[in-house]
Amino acid sequence: MNLQEGWWRFFRRDAFAGQSFANADEIERAMQVATAQLNHRAKPWVWGRPPKTRRHLHRLFCYRL
Repeated sequence: MNLQEGWWRFFRRDAFAGQSFANADEIERAMQVATAQLNHRAKPWVWGRPPKTRRHLHRLFCYRL
């Protein structure tokens, strides 16, 4: 899934879910409001998992004389 598909899912949910529109002006207004709301709470997309933390005591369980 690319960024466009993820954004469209959020946009469709916020702008169009459960609403009916009488004309194109209402659709345009719903799109403007939804875009403003999405931009207000926008965060950067993170691909994949974050890197694992480095273990400082890795393989320390050995015999010391």
